[in-house]
Amino acid sequence: MMIPPDDLRPRGHVRCALLTLAAAVTLSACHPGNEEAKRLRSACATGDVAACNQFAIKLQKGEYVLRDDSRAAELFDQACKGGVGASCASLGIAYQRATGVKLDSARAVGLLQQGCEGGAMEGCTELGLLYGRGAGVPKDPARAATLFEKACTGNDMAGCARLGNVYSSGEGVTQDFARAAELLKRSCDAKDSFGCVGLGQLHAAGTGVAKNDSLAVELFENACDDGEMSGCLQHAIALEAGVGTMQNFSRAAQLYRRACSSRNGEACARLAGLYDRGAGVRRDPDEATGFRRRACDFGHTESCAKPKGA
Repeated sequence: MMIPPDDLRPRGHVRCALLTLAAAVTLSACHPGNEEAKRLRSACATGDVAACNQFAIKLQKGEYVLRDDSRAAELFDQACKGGVGASCASLGIAYQRATGVKLDSARAVGLLQQGCEGGAMEGCTELGLLYGRGAGVPKDPARAATLFEKACTGNDMAGCARLGNVYSSGEGVTQDFARAAELLKRSCDAKDSFGCVGLGQLHAAGTGVAKNDSLAVELFENACDDGEMSGCLQHAIALEAGVGTMQNFSRAAQLYRRACSSRNGEACARLAGLYDRGAGVRRDPDEATGFRRRACDFGHTESCAKPKGA
């Protein structure tokens, strides 16, 4: 065997890196997560619909398998037809969000209803959101509240957070800030970021709980860090006003921009206001106009009322 010249041989640190990489690949292949994914795939192939549901979840997340939303939807459909309520709910959410399937609100409603009735509490929560917005079904706040109540009773923390928000707003139920605070704290303690935002809003207003602006900001910031865009919006509002935290227009603009990019109309409108004033960003009427138009497109009706070019 020909021995390569010294300058072509892997150096010591390179050899170590290659060995480490090889070991990592070997360990990854033998990882329990990989074995579990293989087991679920095999079980699903034999007609085990519960395994199909679990494997579909892994496909959606890209967990020890390549992410494949379309294949996940197919397996959710198979499992739903086999009586797995959670799969019906997951497929309904997929149709509502066009994840791996084409958008179909009508089918989403039917699947979410089927999932909710089959014991999948996340289906009840998602169906409640549709009734609350009037998306694919007639708007019915009372029906939404009933669905959130069912989900929360079934220990779905997202349902508890939404129910708390409903009691805070009084939409579909008799307004009750104490009940709202109880529900929002329960969901926030269980790491539901939307619940933490609602709890922060109660602390900011001093309704149902003691007024505490700094705690409100902490809750908003943590929720934003977890990816909850309403938390980013509320944190930015606090930073812009300097309430509960040091005033910081530049940071507020960054957070408004982040929330705006996730189709939050109010965030776009507030960012437009900063461009109007040159606060935290350079003054730019054209940029302000652009963000105001985006705010209108994302449902912020007050922005739509602005004169063209304003």
